[in-house]
Amino acid sequence: MTSATIVLAITALVVATFTVVGVWTLRGGVSGIEEFISARNSAGAGTLTATVIASSMGAWILLSPAEAGAAYGGISAILGYAFGSALPLVTFAVIGPRIRSLIPQGHSLTEYTYARFGPVMYGYVLLVSVGYMFAFLAAEMTGITLALSMIGGVPMWQTSVIIGVFVLVYTTYGGLRASIATDTIQALVILPLLAVTFVFSLRALGGTGAIYETVVAQQPELLDLTFGMGLESGIYLTVAVMGAEMLNQAWWQRLYAARDSETLRRSFAVAAVAVVPMIFVAGLFGLAAQGLGLVENDPSIAFFLVVDEVFSEPVVLAIVVLAVLLVMSSADTLFNAISSVVTVDLPRLAELDDDSLTMGARALTVIVALAVIVIGAQGYSVLTIFFVADLLAVATFIPLIAGLYTSRLSGIGAFVGAFVSLLVGTAVFPISRPLLTPIAGSLPPATYFNAFVWTAIVSTVLTLLAIAVGDESAVLSELDDSIDRLDATQGGDSQ
Repeated sequence: MTSATIVLAITALVVATFTVVGVWTLRGGVSGIEEFISARNSAGAGTLTATVIASSMGAWILLSPAEAGAAYGGISAILGYAFGSALPLVTFAVIGPRIRSLIPQGHSLTEYTYARFGPVMYGYVLLVSVGYMFAFLAAEMTGITLALSMIGGVPMWQTSVIIGVFVLVYTTYGGLRASIATDTIQALVILPLLAVTFVFSLRALGGTGAIYETVVAQQPELLDLTFGMGLESGIYLTVAVMGAEMLNQAWWQRLYAARDSETLRRSFAVAAVAVVPMIFVAGLFGLAAQGLGLVENDPSIAFFLVVDEVFSEPVVLAIVVLAVLLVMSSADTLFNAISSVVTVDLPRLAELDDDSLTMGARALTVIVALAVIVIGAQGYSVLTIFFVADLLAVATFIPLIAGLYTSRLSGIGAFVGAFVSLLVGTAVFPISRPLLTPIAGSLPPATYFNAFVWTAIVSTVLTLLAIAVGDESAVLSELDDSIDRLDATQGGDSQ
């Protein structure tokens, strides 16, 4: 095992370096709340592509795909995860320009929800979106603390505190602009380092052929595309990840950060293509871990179990750098995303000037970071935390997208579709089933497949019914009338 002191020192050096980068890049400070949370129309194609790729490649890419491959059905589960991760980015490439067109001065998903559906659906989506992003952050922090604990015996609370505090410094200082600046540099480091890690890891394991033979000898069903458990996992992972990412405020922020709609389309499309092979190769480590007999109690860290088995200490430490960079790239994004969702809604509760809103955004970022630091030190299952977040989102994203294209879907119709489908999913969700013991005998089996697929089906059907019986309750061309810049000035071109 690598020395805990060395692992912790490298972790501190990496996060401190990028904290300096983030603060130095915005050394003049931000000009106000608009720049802090939206960085409107400031990112060109290269910068936007880099920040989307970096933000979509959190530490989970070294954790969840491998866990899916090791414990949730093998190759089919990995493919589901890969394509499920690309699908939301493709969707945003399509609907992003429409969002910018309908709400040119917008900032967030919840802002759109309030303008389109009213206060009931807005309150529901606010809770769901913040809950999802918080769970995502908790899963990221949990994954890195588990990994460094396994590699170097680093106490989980120490990893959580070091990463959380340093990321907090530059995100509270520079907001989204600091996040985008560090993402751009992180992407330039992460992509080659990730590629080298995968190539050398596969070579150390004897290549894909050796991995194939090892898995065939131990659990051949994991390589069978028709394996029932794998097929189910592939399907529900696709649905789960799709729903979750559509409610991720990080992407809504970057829709407005894009210089124009063409930049948005191109950047999100390129990022979608990039994530598929990376997630697929990462998932192969879960298969390798099973074939080598390394997975016992915690498949969450299957990738790091393989790395620790086949590499010398210097290489393991290089992979620690990669993992820390990955968690930073998603942590700063989500710190900003959560604070921005709540901050843009503060004016509904009180009259606040620009300075007060900026201070409020920074205070909320601190609160979120502290809570995530605490949860990240507990050692929960990474994929399980993600699943809780995903169920909330799958029930909700379908009426939200439908509302962009039809005026016949009312706020109450959207809320009923989302809330009822969430109840259906919760009733067959494995984690919540113990709470339903008195009526469990009358319910379908509690599986992730049933939970995610039936949630999506019920949400779709109820949304279509609400559209069919609805009237022209909304004027889509007037949505922008109720949403202004937070600094009460007019921006530039929004298209």
